[in-house]
Amino acid sequence: MTNSLSILGSTGSIGTQAIDVAQKLNMKVTALTANINVKVIEEQIRLLKPELAVMYDEASAKALRIAVADTDTKVSSGMEGLLEASYMETADTVLNSLVGMIGLLPTLTAAKAKKNIALANKETLVAGGDLVMRTVKENGVKLLPVDSEHSAIFQCLQGCPKESLLKKLILTASGGPFFGKREDELKNVTVAEALNHPNWSMGAKITVDSASMMNKGLEIIEARWLFDVDADNIDVVVHRQSIIHSLIEFVDNSVLAQLGLPDMRIPIQYALTYPNRFESPVSSLNLWEVGTLTFDKPDYETFKCLTACKDALKIGGTAPAIANGANEAANELFRNGKLKFLQIGELVSDSIKLINSTPIVKVEDVLEADKAARDFVLSRV
Repeated sequence: MTNSLSILGSTGSIGTQAIDVAQKLNMKVTALTANINVKVIEEQIRLLKPELAVMYDEASAKALRIAVADTDTKVSSGMEGLLEASYMETADTVLNSLVGMIGLLPTLTAAKAKKNIALANKETLVAGGDLVMRTVKENGVKLLPVDSEHSAIFQCLQGCPKESLLKKLILTASGGPFFGKREDELKNVTVAEALNHPNWSMGAKITVDSASMMNKGLEIIEARWLFDVDADNIDVVVHRQSIIHSLIEFVDNSVLAQLGLPDMRIPIQYALTYPNRFESPVSSLNLWEVGTLTFDKPDYETFKCLTACKDALKIGGTAPAIANGANEAANELFRNGKLKFLQIGELVSDSIKLINSTPIVKVEDVLEADKAARDFVLSRV
């Protein structure tokens, strides 16, 4: 159970909902971090009175220092500031909702500082899974999933008394805005169309990842490390309603699912209060109002990112970091109008084929692989 919380990425979708949860549960928020959104984090500072606020962007940090000069909140900047928010003594839990590889070092820092980690930054485990899980184990801290799918798996596993009874994990996918479309229909889709997610309100990068199915590929890799399950025992099913958040199958072929309305405050709250449960700000699920639940096979041929992530996981070493780095670069280029939507999957697939994977011994191995992948994408555009 969390008493004091440091929120990395407090102005994003997960961060703002985490603040809502923390307030309703009377949790102390000791640190907040953001990139450039000075206006929102200033409002959060005045509401929560944290000890520390961090702006990753230096110019934004200068603006924030002026804006909150009348408060007792210290303002820091850059990666140094993010790490300070990750190890600060007064926080017992760090909620990492940063987007992208930027979240890796703060996660490792929090674990080494003996902080429990509520993880919404999937790239942490995608790029450095083995290293991160070793660090978590060595320091005896909890790493609790915030992603709705992994939280669902985690909740279902509370009903699995022995690992030997588990047959497979089944991650649900909404299918994003382009469900059912073939390659020839996706050649000229716009950024606005990719950002039109049917169920979830997320940041731009993650929403594009959902449209390309890269998000689900990343979640397969993340699930492998979180739950120590082989890639061949992780399936994906497209479930358009986003009511079933994921499932587990036992050796006797019985299947257990976690259901709820598509509201991230449920998995956020469970990560912050585990192993306890409290009343939630989320509405009750009325199945008669939902009516119909549907299930479809993923289209691995059209959505190449999904296949590329499974391939990267099988290759091992730095291959997942390469796939992730290539996607981050390609996703940003697409959002900036510099490449076509389908090129994201092509570049991610090519990156793991053409960049050599190496074993991960230290964090620098991950960072070097990430840079190589980004450079590769830029060289192809």
